[in-house]
Amino acid sequence: MKFLRILLFPFSILYGLLVLLRNKLYDWGIFSSTEFDIPIISVGNLSVGGTGKTPHIEYLIRLLGSEFSVATLSRGYGRKTKGFVLADTQSGVTDIGDEPLQFKTKFNDVLVAVDENRVRGVIKTIALLPSVKTILLDDAFQHRAIKPGLSVVLTDFSKLYLNDRMMPTGSLREFGSGIKRADILIVTKCPEVFLPIDRKRLITEIAPLPNQNIYFSKIKYGKFILVGNKALNILSKEEYFKQNYSIVLLTGIANAQPLENYLKENVKNVVPVKFPDHHKFTINDLLSVKKIFDNIASTNKVLLTTEKDTMRLKEPAFSAILNTLPFFYIPIEIEFTDGDEIKFNEQILNYVRTN
Repeated sequence: MKFLRILLFPFSILYGLLVLLRNKLYDWGIFSSTEFDIPIISVGNLSVGGTGKTPHIEYLIRLLGSEFSVATLSRGYGRKTKGFVLADTQSGVTDIGDEPLQFKTKFNDVLVAVDENRVRGVIKTIALLPSVKTILLDDAFQHRAIKPGLSVVLTDFSKLYLNDRMMPTGSLREFGSGIKRADILIVTKCPEVFLPIDRKRLITEIAPLPNQNIYFSKIKYGKFILVGNKALNILSKEEYFKQNYSIVLLTGIANAQPLENYLKENVKNVVPVKFPDHHKFTINDLLSVKKIFDNIASTNKVLLTTEKDTMRLKEPAFSAILNTLPFFYIPIEIEFTDGDEIKFNEQILNYVRTN
């Protein structure tokens, strides 16, 4: 693997230079960026997946939703449709993608739209839904054709953009210097015990600009939620941990390691079954997972997945398999550390109210 990374390094440099040139063309005004009067908040990152965009957008929805009419706009990765689509209660993962479907499922009063062309998406959202007061752009930091009023960039505590490299050698979409375009930096997935000395070290390493605010967040895991109809031995999350259940962890996300580590701290046996990010599950996949589940000798066992993966496992064809298993998902939220929540909330709310 190390040799392959070395072999791909020249391609990483070439790719990085092309992205850098594209960004310069926007910076110099040769390529134009569209601005809107409505408050637009972009949530993105410098790397490919795994930094926690979805729970951070959900945090913003909860924060803003009680005061403003909120819309989310995503590309709709993995959907089969094209162009602008406004989600409704009948929308599925093939219509809008797994992350937008998760937003619509959890926040039915939030207006969820997808469009690969974000400028067109914002224009249509405003035209169709003039009551919208603010729009959250999902994964749009590199989408320079639109200029958000506030840009939030996430970086994983265990894999800072500073220590990463350009694709395909690493996972960066652009050079780390692109962080200068951000208004807010959030170091995500911080450990439960996050010492002041670690906070100070990271701020020194990242060296935010005077106009940039930096915050730190960590993952908060919720209780197990039943997916299928196998309603045997439904316990609270804590009871599953206390009774030392075996857990088959089915994931198709960019980085399942934090969840895997969390479970290993609480149960005697975790069997991870990993697929690529946004994986389109098949019946054969689930039959293989069921075989792994059946081969575990213990009677105290459950099949667990993530909330985002659940969106792709709702296909009617899968129910014949999943309904025979004690199948759950574990939702996640984020919480800020060291009093950052108050400062972050104030910055977001002040921006939207002012604009």
